[in-house]
Amino acid sequence: MLKKHPLLTFIFFGFILFLISNRLDELRVYQGATVAVYAVGIASLILLIGYSGQISLGHGALLAIGGYAAALARIHYEAPVWLTFVIAVLAAAIGGALLGLAAARLSGPYLAGTTLALAIGLPSIANQFSIFGGEQGLYFDIGLPPASLGEDFTQYKWYFWISWSVALIVLYWLRNVMNSRYGRSWRAVRSNDVAAELAGIHVGRNKVLAFTISAGLAGLAGALLAMTVSLVSPGVYPLVLSFSLATGAVLSGVTTLGGVMIGSVTLVAIPEIALAIANRYGSETITTNLPGLLVSALLILTVLFVPNGPVEQLHAKRAKKGHSSHSLIEVTVRVGSKTLSTKKK
Repeated sequence: MLKKHPLLTFIFFGFILFLISNRLDELRVYQGATVAVYAVGIASLILLIGYSGQISLGHGALLAIGGYAAALARIHYEAPVWLTFVIAVLAAAIGGALLGLAAARLSGPYLAGTTLALAIGLPSIANQFSIFGGEQGLYFDIGLPPASLGEDFTQYKWYFWISWSVALIVLYWLRNVMNSRYGRSWRAVRSNDVAAELAGIHVGRNKVLAFTISAGLAGLAGALLAMTVSLVSPGVYPLVLSFSLATGAVLSGVTTLGGVMIGSVTLVAIPEIALAIANRYGSETITTNLPGLLVSALLILTVLFVPNGPVEQLHAKRAKKGHSSHSLIEVTVRVGSKTLSTKKK
């Protein structure tokens, strides 16, 4: 259905989500909004890593740029919520374009190290200037939901609706971009940049474009995250966020958007699992350290057993099975009064 009628599929999925939100408690609604935030962040990484072949270990810094830009626009200029999201996209996209210019000359571990340095250094920069609120950060308030939605329509449900509306639009748009000539150019650059150059594809320009779009989407995810927690601060965008997004992208499958939900739901479930284990054994140390340990373990296991992600792995098995069934040829041989029937590949 997704391939034949993608728009109807996304609309139907959104309708189901909104119906579900009316039957969930506040905690689950908040977690559902967080899943949407992670879905946008992971999708931005899939575009960068899986389609253009550029590795980022500091995507959390781009989320922070978007979050701070949205909060500053809201606080100092009283910008409407939708405009704060646009500003977040533009601010992060500019940062991504500058980083992409460097990325066009770097690859592999050098690019990964550069993005990692950005994620490490950004919190200290935020602490140096009072406009960013220091360690305490900035309060990001989008206001109450419209009165027309009713008195029972809670703040967290409002976050859920906004987050998933944005996420579904982003995923639908990104799917179309990846299937366009831009997506084909990025895949060609990822596969072999020399061959792509010989085919007339401007490698540097396409790398910068991919990094810019990916950064813009990451900034949007950062603004959505700031909305769900009503705060922007270094603590909201820690270094572990970058590693979590990278793990979510690997779990989802870096070459397809089909598994985005797997990665985002897993990232939201990990703290819940850690909390349940901590409650069982009564240790605060477990609560603090176990989520990072689980993320690391999942990343290692996924790389070892399903490096392309479970969705891509399933597609590969189906394709192999279909190829095997179609490659069988029935050969009938008559020997005397007997008929022998064999099948060959």
